[in-house]
Amino acid sequence: MANNSPLSKPDIRRFRAIGHHLKPVLIMGDSGLSEGFLEELEQRLEDHELIKVRISAEDREDRQLLGTAMADAVSATIVQRIGSMLLLYRAAKRPNPKLSNVLRDQQG
Repeated sequence: MANNSPLSKPDIRRFRAIGHHLKPVLIMGDSGLSEGFLEELEQRLEDHELIKVRISAEDREDRQLLGTAMADAVSATIVQRIGSMLLLYRAAKRPNPKLSNVLRDQQG
């Protein structure tokens, strides 16, 4: 599991609870980790900090490798993997309270 910034157990539990209600904001298709996909992933992480990504690969091992490569490419932490879904977290440089899934959860 790619962990570019280790999360505490309470953080992981909290992020999983937040992530449970999220819909995937990106779907990685046949083009894989293209430059355009990675740019979009960077922007979504900067906006939302905690996001779900769907990996459209049939093989479990391929999904694992793609997920790890994706997280490493954008310096994100994999919070959870379930089937083709990946929950990624990366703290924003300038978090927006209206967009950040993490900050919105704290306010709610």
